Amino acid sequence: MIFRSILAVISGVLIASSPVAAKSKEPVAAPAPALPTVVDPDPAHVPEDVLWLDLSNGGRVAIRLMPAWAPNHVERIKTLTGQGFYNGVVFHRVIEGFMAQTGDPTGTGAGGSQLPDLKAEFNAMPHLRGTVSAARTSEPDTANSQFFIVFYPRFSLDRKYTVFGRVISGMDVVDRIERGEPPANPTRIVRAHMGDQGAAPLPAPAEESISVDDLNNSQSD
Repeated sequence: MIFRSILAVISGVLIASSPVAAKSKEPVAAPAPALPTVVDPDPAHVPEDVLWLDLSNGGRVAIRLMPAWAPNHVERIKTLTGQGFYNGVVFHRVIEGFMAQTGDPTGTGAGGSQLPDLKAEFNAMPHLRGTVSAARTSEPDTANSQFFIVFYPRFSLDRKYTVFGRVISGMDVVDRIERGEPPANPTRIVRAHMGDQGAAPLPAPAEESISVDDLNNSQSD
């Protein structure tokens, strides 16, 4: 009996110490690196990350793109800007107290570029006044070319839309963008260029008018 008891104790120790019987520990995931929260307001610093928008209301807007927040979205904006994609595009959906949306060459809110849609890069950056974020449909991975600029904080959008930049100059120009869904006489992007491409003279305010029929059936989300 004593011999059997000793064997039982030894067997128990071996089983408890075996890899199969031992309780496995879940690997501890490394914390995600903290995103930079400070946005450099000087457009002369790293000009290749500064998007300039010359608008038909006679003003100029500077947006600091933040690759650390959403690298693929920033790269998309730079690519399309280099192609002249945004030149002449209107702000087709502008809601008082909320935001101004642009980036659709059809002006309906349903269009985009010929490039594939982007996978969402949701991050912890809040939708503050001047935040620039990617527009999309109800599906997360459908951002393409459209984006919006926030007039006033809208924290309900946080982590649901990809924030990729912030206005660092010309927010007063953004405030003057014509309102409407769609606007009766929408404000246009006359020219978009990156800061390292050189600046052109500011455009004069546009006098042309665009009818509501030209911009009907907005389908943007």
